[in-house]
Amino acid sequence: IYVHSPITPCGCRLPVLRKNQENEDEWPLAEILSVKEIPGRKLYYVHYIDFNKRLDEWVTPERLDMKKLQFPKKEAKTPTKNGLPGSRPSSPEREVRKSLDLNLQTATAPSRGKTLPTPKRKAESVSLATQVSPATPVPSLPGLAEASQVSVYPAVRDTNTFNLKSNAHDDHEQLTSLTTNGTARRPMPNQPGRKRKQPPNCGGTDEDSQDSSDGIPSAPRMTGSLVSDRSHDDIVTRMKNIDCIELGRHRLKPWYFSPYPQELTTLPILYLCEFCLKYLKSLKCLQRHLTKCNLRHPPGNEIYRKGTISFFEIDGRKNKTYSQNLCLLAKCFLDHKTLYYDTDPFLFYVMTEYDSKGFHIVGYFSKEKESTEDYNVACILTLPPYQRRGYGKLLIEFSYELSKVEGKTGTPEKPLSDLGLLSYRSYWSQTILEILMDLKPDNGERPQITINEISEITSVKKEDVISTLQYLNLINYYKGQYILTLSEDIVEGHERAMQKRHLPIDPKCLHFTPKDWSKRGKW
Repeated sequence: IYVHSPITPCGCRLPVLRKNQENEDEWPLAEILSVKEIPGRKLYYVHYIDFNKRLDEWVTPERLDMKKLQFPKKEAKTPTKNGLPGSRPSSPEREVRKSLDLNLQTATAPSRGKTLPTPKRKAESVSLATQVSPATPVPSLPGLAEASQVSVYPAVRDTNTFNLKSNAHDDHEQLTSLTTNGTARRPMPNQPGRKRKQPPNCGGTDEDSQDSSDGIPSAPRMTGSLVSDRSHDDIVTRMKNIDCIELGRHRLKPWYFSPYPQELTTLPILYLCEFCLKYLKSLKCLQRHLTKCNLRHPPGNEIYRKGTISFFEIDGRKNKTYSQNLCLLAKCFLDHKTLYYDTDPFLFYVMTEYDSKGFHIVGYFSKEKESTEDYNVACILTLPPYQRRGYGKLLIEFSYELSKVEGKTGTPEKPLSDLGLLSYRSYWSQTILEILMDLKPDNGERPQITINEISEITSVKKEDVISTLQYLNLINYYKGQYILTLSEDIVEGHERAMQKRHLPIDPKCLHFTPKDWSKRGKW
């Protein structure tokens, strides 16, 4: 039973006791999103301001610091125009209701209690996605596009010395502008027959139709199996609705909202078949289902196998039910996306680990069959039980191996999540540094390579190559030209990182033939 407390209305902020990573007590500011009463006690659902939403939780009243309670403040009235009354942030009826009950908030004006798009504390170790995105302009290199040659010199302590020549105008295309929410915007051509169907319980709010402060409409692009999520003002979608998921031998605690059927959200455990991903309400139903389910691997074609690792290619049109179930599961761990049920225009590549019982899902990524912006990944996820074991980079590396076979350069769809950004930055850095360090001197001269050549070798888009060099702080201006400098610290750090990568993709084990999806009949 969800109720509004007369003492702590939803939308209020106050310090809440929690344990930090060092298991020490701290009192971060949090916003109360909902209140519920269960027999014998009351619980509050709180979102920690400036923290990732996956840390949101139900807390008891003992963890709330009521002495520092902050009530939502009314917004000032909008100025009038030509002496005529202007529009108000909220209607008079809602103002009366707020004066009678501080628990209610107007739906037309955001209160101070709402979450602002502030940097996430979990991503403090790197720049934000909106700042280090490959689509971000390069303000620190004003003349790079006009430079005829970019050289790479060693630092004082360097062990490697080489030059890098740049095809200036080819290597620095016009980069996209940013909207106010930091996501890269590119004009999308109208594509008839490609409308996405959205379930009623995960739709965007009216905020989707509002313009950004710079006059550019900031509605999300309607591409990708999961597209940019702007529905944070919806209390329902801001709260985790599934307590626990049992998938094979693992029990997972979801991080975010996922639009599973409403009747399943009240269950203590949601059971999933680990092979077909069908969701069931009880262990008995799962056991009965397993006697009928003949799958022991994801549907589709196995296009890669080495050791116990396999990849399966799944067509979102031919295996619609599996693809939809996969998106529902992924939404539990992806907050920056929202779910769409039209999986026809997408391919899903599921990575599995094999044992005597079958092929168990480890993670996946999806990609559009036809991408107008060279996206080779729409969504990517490693399930929590397999994180921090190198599988994320394996998924990323596999996506670029597919791009190499297709003869294209690729880039992931933006915006990236905080964890996705960390993984991609790490992969790009290691891949580019590996190429630079493998260069050999030519006739006593420093070895040379162009940015185009790096892009062609790795299939990493040129903008990502440039932004990664900036991220590593390798670019310097010296004697009228831009140079790249590799220090011993960078070399040693790269060697340590490569020693931890025990799961490289072997191109010889890849059996993949790209299709021409421009012919609609192949969908």
